[in-house]
Amino acid sequence: MEEAIVSLAVERISDLLIHEAVFLKDVKDQVESLRAELKRMQCFLKDADRNLEQDARFQNRVSEIRDLAYDAEDVIDSFILKAAYQRDSHGIVKRFTSIFTKPYHLHKIGVQLKAIKTELQNISENLPAFEIPGDGEGSSSIFKVQQRLRRAYSHVEEEDVVSLEVSTKDVMTKLMTEEDRPHAVVSIVGMGGLGKTTLARKVYNHVDVRRHFDFLAWFSISQQCKPREVLLSVLKKFLSPSNNDREKIKKMDEIELTRTLFDALKEKRYLVVLDDIWRSEDWDILKPAFPRGRKGSKILFTTRNRNVASRADSCNTPIELSFLTDDESWNLLCKKAFPRSKMGSQCCSEEFVKLGKDMVKKCGGLPLAIVVLGCLLATKQSVAQWEMVHKNIHGHLNELPHQDRQYGAVNRILVSSYNDLPYPLKPCFLYLSHYPEDWEIPKKELIRLWIAEGFIPENEEFLMEDLGEKFLEELIDRSLVQVSTRDYTGTNVETCRVHDLLRDFCMKKAREEKFLEIIQQPLHELEVTLAESMLRRISTHPSESKVYLKGKHPKLRSLLFSHSEILVELCISKYKSFKFLRVLTLAKRSDCNQPWHVSTEIGNLQHLRYLKFYYNNKVILPRSIGRLKNLYTLYIKFCDDIVIPDGVFKLERLRHIVIKSVGKFHVDGFRWRQGFTSKNIETLKFIVVDEKAAENNAVLRWTNIQSLGIEFTRAEYVKPTLILLAKLQRLRSVSLCFFYCSHLDLEPLSQYYHLSKLKLLGPIKEEPHPNGHVLKFLPLNIVKLTLFDCGLRQDPMAVLEKLCHLRILFLKGAYIGSKMVCSANGFPKLDYLLIMLIMLEEWEIEEGAMPCLRELTLANVESLRMLPEGLRYMTTLQKLNLIGISSSLKERIKVIDGREGEEFYKVRHIPFIRHFLMPK
Repeated sequence: MEEAIVSLAVERISDLLIHEAVFLKDVKDQVESLRAELKRMQCFLKDADRNLEQDARFQNRVSEIRDLAYDAEDVIDSFILKAAYQRDSHGIVKRFTSIFTKPYHLHKIGVQLKAIKTELQNISENLPAFEIPGDGEGSSSIFKVQQRLRRAYSHVEEEDVVSLEVSTKDVMTKLMTEEDRPHAVVSIVGMGGLGKTTLARKVYNHVDVRRHFDFLAWFSISQQCKPREVLLSVLKKFLSPSNNDREKIKKMDEIELTRTLFDALKEKRYLVVLDDIWRSEDWDILKPAFPRGRKGSKILFTTRNRNVASRADSCNTPIELSFLTDDESWNLLCKKAFPRSKMGSQCCSEEFVKLGKDMVKKCGGLPLAIVVLGCLLATKQSVAQWEMVHKNIHGHLNELPHQDRQYGAVNRILVSSYNDLPYPLKPCFLYLSHYPEDWEIPKKELIRLWIAEGFIPENEEFLMEDLGEKFLEELIDRSLVQVSTRDYTGTNVETCRVHDLLRDFCMKKAREEKFLEIIQQPLHELEVTLAESMLRRISTHPSESKVYLKGKHPKLRSLLFSHSEILVELCISKYKSFKFLRVLTLAKRSDCNQPWHVSTEIGNLQHLRYLKFYYNNKVILPRSIGRLKNLYTLYIKFCDDIVIPDGVFKLERLRHIVIKSVGKFHVDGFRWRQGFTSKNIETLKFIVVDEKAAENNAVLRWTNIQSLGIEFTRAEYVKPTLILLAKLQRLRSVSLCFFYCSHLDLEPLSQYYHLSKLKLLGPIKEEPHPNGHVLKFLPLNIVKLTLFDCGLRQDPMAVLEKLCHLRILFLKGAYIGSKMVCSANGFPKLDYLLIMLIMLEEWEIEEGAMPCLRELTLANVESLRMLPEGLRYMTTLQKLNLIGISSSLKERIKVIDGREGEEFYKVRHIPFIRHFLMPK
């Protein structure tokens, strides 16, 4: 890990040499010399990283090198900060107005850099001469990592990891026994890593379970149980997914939530999963929210504590997971160690088998340990490399403290897997520790934070975001990170998570390496006091919805909060206490309609690379934000309006501008700036475009743009702008707003050959066109399509069903006709369909249409007289969500007292049918 820290310092110096060369003058030689010395130190650290168990006596030296790298980073960041004050608002160097131009200040920095270099040389003289192999295990250059990451991986899905057939049948039998008593609890018990959550997920998603229960909900409890969050999460599953409904229940207190959930469940046969519950007291608090319900209602626990299970329900014997047998352990290891082999252990030579079986015994039958070990071995191609892993597992590693001796082997394997990571991936892995237990980690956010932290260097061959995605895929392939959800393509990661045991290891390692520390805010306390003695990265896990920060921490680099919309009261006037800050999230809530004038002092945070705002009213950014020349990501979420100064669009390193309005579909005030031509920009949402964009070809300079949101003010600007955008080869996602336009010509969209995601928002008037339907020009490669308030009068399905790659389709007010037809063989790959069409009266589905559809949502289709007959042919359909349908239609597809409604035969085969409640 120290090698990674030194590497970050080297990258920081390189960044300085490139972007701040004009200020270096007489200290340039010292800077370059220090960079060379630090790079030389990487050779020692590379070897020490592989031989920790053999070279523990050198750990003090390793720590000294790490601390000196941090010191070098401080000097460099101080230099950049002072240099920033030489610029005026236009970026012009003011050579005679700053005391920093005086030789004394240049001399002082030169002396500091030279002193650090001297200390590094003194350490170097006392180090043994290590033999550095050409291709070291556990570390490699960025170039070599890139070469490795080009290979394609075959991922084993989590449910395939462990054979759980017997346990699955046991759990399902207990769940489907129709006991008529309150609080019937079925419990899965076992130590961490045995597969409790995996088993619970298999059962929860089983087709028979989906059919048996009227309502299902899942919540991960973890060690820090927050009853209000549990109640809120379960209740949200009931309500229609509109912002108004969600906002209404958010305002409820715990007692109101308990009462509301109780009322919602009392007429249902429900199954609620409480995953990883630690204490009986947590269940005692939650219990009043769960009524008797209809006969057969159940609560499913997963827990490490048998007493918790027994106390929850003495009538049900807990199902205890056992460790894997030797044969099961070996078969699982082969699945992971030889992912491309269909023959498993038969393809192994005798040497591999002997080493593998000896190592797998050390896992003690614990599936998590076997999976991580197997993924580590999958990266090793020779017997010699397997022998090295075998040696490390049996060696005297720095084991982490643990309460249960059974976890000793697991910790040895986790340490080996961590040490084996290429050095650029180590800080990326440790950074995951700042997320709370069981957190759904958004991929885009994570990679943007990695970039802001400097973990992913600028590179000519890869965009940083692309390289970050490859890093994440490598961590997933090693089973250090689990895929939680896939995105609209069905292949790329959308969210990920970290297993509890891996997170515990990650937290301890991050603290041990002086990389990151977590502040667990005491219950019902609002204040968090920062101190200079704390580590450079701090993650706060608040117990309340508001946090007051106080104290000083001048070396703080990152201030992280576990909740995306936590309300942080940071004393802006004391920004000098956070002058090195690179990552910051600020949120504010107001009960009045006052705008938030963000303080001009924020412009003093010259090192900021990631800045995120949230406010429930109007946001007004100061002009000083234009001084944040190192900013990579600007994310603003607001409810009312926003004012963005021109200076933002002159920030040359800005890569992501995301302006997200709650409850609105266009952004006022975020208008085109003549000088905005950044070639680094990759995400831009939303920008209001006028004729200037088309006249001066400025958009053609956005050569790296991948995701773009545009609002057009006049129809005549649409076609010329679309023609220009078609030339941007990296463009993958486009959102187009036409709320102020009419008579659109969308023909240029047919040239968007690389586009996979498209949103059209606003009325599209269907003027006669010589080439056919107005939607005929949609690109054939579209995977996800949203049509919102388009008001089409012609049935759009005839055109849309020919999009052969379409997987996800949202129709919200897109069509105002009364009849819609989906013909045979149409929509060949459609996986999810949402229809929200108030005027729709009749929907016809021919046999053979939508052969891959798995989920269908019908929302506010109040005029729909009956469900289409063709639904009964759609055998792949797993979920039907019904929101705001007519009461008569609802009755016709229900089964009441064993009597089937007249249209029930159309949906009989669908495992999961959900009727959302409409809040009173």
